[in-house]
Amino acid sequence: MVTKVFLCAIFLVVEIYGVAKTEEDNCDLSGEWLESLKVTRDIWKMGFHRELVTTMECGRQSPEKLHALLVQNLPRGVFVDPYQLASLQQDTGLQALLHSKVDLEAPAYESNGLSMFVYPKRDPGRPGHLQAVVPIHGRYHRPSSGQGWERIEIEPPRLFLRANGCAQHLAVAPPVLMDAPCSGHNMSMCKWMEVQLPQDQRHISLELPVGDWSLAVPVCGGTLLVTLLCCVLIANAIQRHGFQ
Repeated sequence: MVTKVFLCAIFLVVEIYGVAKTEEDNCDLSGEWLESLKVTRDIWKMGFHRELVTTMECGRQSPEKLHALLVQNLPRGVFVDPYQLASLQQDTGLQALLHSKVDLEAPAYESNGLSMFVYPKRDPGRPGHLQAVVPIHGRYHRPSSGQGWERIEIEPPRLFLRANGCAQHLAVAPPVLMDAPCSGHNMSMCKWMEVQLPQDQRHISLELPVGDWSLAVPVCGGTLLVTLLCCVLIANAIQRHGFQ
């Protein structure tokens, strides 16, 4: 009898330890929790110099060791200044990596789109929120015919997660894993698990002012008229007073 009780006790201890170990390994990255993730985006500021703001709401139950990676593609109409990113990394802690060189002076029609890794950081004022604010800049566009504005569409990012010491890939089947830098410092590589965002994620857009071809004739005519008038006034002044 004592032997049976002893064996039952051992069995219960093993079961409890196994359940606790599984929960620890998964770090509460359950399918239900992953489905509750919410990513919102916004454009701050006006004109040619904007800020792309991405906020990730993961709830108060999110693991403390959770890290997020956003793979963001930008169209040719906007660009990110790598020198500004390096400065912001030192000043504000922004972590973002560009995949390719960026020509800061090229117009939109001579540029290519770019891709970057963005690592949102926790918002101290809002538990369970991660946010990244990346400055973007508009490129010069060809003049339009009567519109005066160029609309730039920015597609949703891809979201990847990892948690130190957690078997986070167990929460998704089959998992989509990617090797990418562990942080914006680009010192080591880590395994990241992709999380599918809801289908209602939409493109966000911004409008940039461009030249208007319909104003070419009046602008050129006015410029020519003012130039001729100035020439006449200068010639008249020279005739009266000479070159003294």
